Amino acid sequence: MATVPAARIRRTGQNTQYTYNLNRRIHTVHTYPVLSPQGATILLYGHENGVTLVWRGGRRLEAEAQETPEKGPNGKQNGGPPSDAVMIIDSDDDEDTTSKEPFVDRPRFEDDLDPECTYPEITQTLDLEFGTAVSHISSLPLTPCLAEDASWEGTDILKEKIIFTISCDTREVFLVTLPLVPVSALSKTRKDLQESLLAGRAGNGKWGETVTLLGGQQKPSDSLAMTLIRPSSGYNRSKSSERSGSTPRAVHRVVVAAHSREASGTLRLWDVPLELTTKPNKQIEPFQTEYLSNPLTSISFNPTHSTQLLCNASPKAIRIYDYYLPSMPPDDISEGPFPSQGTWLLSLYQPFVRSSFVRKPILAASWVARGRAVFVLLADGQWGIWDIDGVSPQGSAHFGTSGSGLTGPAITGFNISGYVEGTSPLRNPASQRSGNTSEFVPMTPHSRRDTFASSSGPERLATVSGGIIVTPLPANTTTTADESVTLWIGSSDHVFTIPGLLKFWDAQIRKSAGGGVNLFSGAQPTRMIRLNDLSVGLMGERCTGVGAIVRFPETGGMSEPGSEGLPVDVVVCGESRLVIIRESEAAVGARIGGVISRRSRLSDRARETSAIIAYPRPEQPGSVAYNLSIGPRRRLSQTSLAGDGNEPTEDDLMQIDPEKSPTPVPSNASNGLAFAASLNAAADLEQEDEEQERDVETEMLDIMEIDRELDAMDDGRGRGRKKVMFDS
Repeated sequence: MATVPAARIRRTGQNTQYTYNLNRRIHTVHTYPVLSPQGATILLYGHENGVTLVWRGGRRLEAEAQETPEKGPNGKQNGGPPSDAVMIIDSDDDEDTTSKEPFVDRPRFEDDLDPECTYPEITQTLDLEFGTAVSHISSLPLTPCLAEDASWEGTDILKEKIIFTISCDTREVFLVTLPLVPVSALSKTRKDLQESLLAGRAGNGKWGETVTLLGGQQKPSDSLAMTLIRPSSGYNRSKSSERSGSTPRAVHRVVVAAHSREASGTLRLWDVPLELTTKPNKQIEPFQTEYLSNPLTSISFNPTHSTQLLCNASPKAIRIYDYYLPSMPPDDISEGPFPSQGTWLLSLYQPFVRSSFVRKPILAASWVARGRAVFVLLADGQWGIWDIDGVSPQGSAHFGTSGSGLTGPAITGFNISGYVEGTSPLRNPASQRSGNTSEFVPMTPHSRRDTFASSSGPERLATVSGGIIVTPLPANTTTTADESVTLWIGSSDHVFTIPGLLKFWDAQIRKSAGGGVNLFSGAQPTRMIRLNDLSVGLMGERCTGVGAIVRFPETGGMSEPGSEGLPVDVVVCGESRLVIIRESEAAVGARIGGVISRRSRLSDRARETSAIIAYPRPEQPGSVAYNLSIGPRRRLSQTSLAGDGNEPTEDDLMQIDPEKSPTPVPSNASNGLAFAASLNAAADLEQEDEEQERDVETEMLDIMEIDRELDAMDDGRGRGRKKVMFDS
């Protein structure tokens, strides 16, 4: 079994980065929303041979030893046969009675969390080998919670099992269930796994897993999604139930959706009951197959309305599909509780590229506000929110009357929108450095980048990549339920996170209305925070995806509510590295709306670690001044103070302080290299620590006063007459 190495810690001025170097190429990474019973976060990443599960944080596993038989005082085994015993095989009928009992894994954990651990460590890992590369992983759209709280309408299986779906490069789609509890070290070293190289392969049940094959596809999946539903028994239209006259029983089901590039695009949906305890004899066929006019780039289920599917048909539009509403009267074609064909409910159209009739490509789209709005990211760096159900903080639904916030026929208007910082070259190629204007341009990596950036038209946006991860935040007694949005575009230089979407939404509406946000009163100002210095953790690898981990206070992931820092840890996926980024406690944006920033003191345990520090330590001075003069330091004599202009006498020269001039005066002062004799002494000089505590609050008030004066000057500009003075 492959193990994840220890994290390499790198601290920057804004965050702390935990880098895990893996020995395989990573295709995708996913965070499971339910914690394990001992409080560990479960990460799943797909690679060229299957899926690896990582339990991070929580209580550690206790050290387990191999079970050995007890021995007596003479060193012999108690109850065992003597050395001269003879084994008599009576018949072959006794082989069944001596068969091996099935292995039962009983992992044991420590009672409490390790108080000396400064960051969540890897508790356990598990490899599920499928013999092929896994490109996509999907789980249920649940709010992150503890294991004892994971129950959706009485689905208690979520408290004990991990339920996720994977798609392979060989076109297979599997539904996998696995225990939430991490496997023990004794389970990995048992003898039955050493009998064959394929003994631990996924589907054999060695780890308590069940694998269900979902068939019907002819090409690999480009996107994957799943949801949990509980259909009513009255809508069950199974023909077998009608023939028998029995009343169907409403059971919990998992609906899996996958898109592949068959023909011009094909969308398939499977129905898998959760009560399926035994392994099916054959693969499950889809209950709906929708042939599309254009391929899709991503799909996701609505967390509230579980029958609605958000489809990204870039660059055409964003469409919403409901597989539960039939597009035609009920017929006898369908078998089961769902119709044979669903209904397309809505299409959302994005803006056009400047000076073009082509729409902007859509990099990613995701449900926000618990499935009542859509957050979209476009290829030119623009982001926006489509308010479908009118849930805007200043919308009609806020005052008690429901209504949609969508406007516009050809272009669906955003409720709020903006541009990601640093993406102006995607919109204005002329703003780039003009460079050489001659026809001949040497093909160097730098010139190729400039040539691509200066290309005109929408084709420059075709290769831009990006994504959106929406993480629901659990509500507590002090705060309401909110969501954190993490997005990236282009590379690791443009990774951003929104700590609280509802506060960010309200602040953007106030800003667009011109009212602004008061720094010391009113709504707390929020903004889109940029994560810097990510290349330190990726070490030259490109960013292929992002994720998020909720910091639960019960598991040691976060301090008490109201503490500083982001509510989530951002996971950046490289080609062969996973980087988990934790915002520092004194990072920008933690105090007074993101203005005051002060670096916190490191603990003794953190100072002794072998981490690579990306900035100088606070107790060390930033610069040291050296005196490279060839002459010694002298004291002013009384004669020189008198100002008579005479040369100093021998008595005056004897007043030189020997402690301040440890090096002798060179005999030839005109020699240009004479200062080299004092370099060693200058290097050993220790500068006194003159660090003074800054009054940050006073400085902030001064800056605010200057801003008010500048605003007043801008308001008065252009009014009245201007006085122009000419110097003669």
